Amino acid sequence: MNLDRPIAPDPYSLLPEVPSFSLTSTDFVDGGRLPDAQVAHLGNSSPQLSWSDFPPQTRSFLVSCIDPDAPTPAPWWHWMVVDLDVSVTELPAGIGASDLMLDGAAYHARVDGGTHAFEGAAPPPGDRPHRYIFAVSALDVDTLGLDDDATPTLTSFVALEHTIARATLTAHYSR
Repeated sequence: MNLDRPIAPDPYSLLPEVPSFSLTSTDFVDGGRLPDAQVAHLGNSSPQLSWSDFPPQTRSFLVSCIDPDAPTPAPWWHWMVVDLDVSVTELPAGIGASDLMLDGAAYHARVDGGTHAFEGAAPPPGDRPHRYIFAVSALDVDTLGLDDDATPTLTSFVALEHTIARATLTAHYSR
């Protein structure tokens, strides 16, 4: 299979600019390699994420992971947590396994692999390193009013109108 193709842009660079805030992980550093625990065939566990310094008018968060380097016409969604309460500023490692692990009204949207959970990195063998962009969007509403069958693309579209700030953290992985 020929995987030669142009490098896709960071999808967040194509959106209207919003202020940023702090996003960190105890599992990887920005620009570093994604650990085996976050790889589909090795650990398939969502990473620890924590954030701070978001706008005071924030009412909820949207958390996601996208791979813009997937050999598809659109990026590949690996994770999306919707309607996360503003009081939650950290997700422990592994929380992406089930909605039962999330607090309050938060839930996992169905991602491109078809599950309502975190799906770890799974680039084609021999492909160039893929970027896994973890994002936390600060929203000015308590809920986006969607259900868990809404796609990540639809959820992102609805969230765009309510995004008042965004933080991203990128890791790379290849096999």
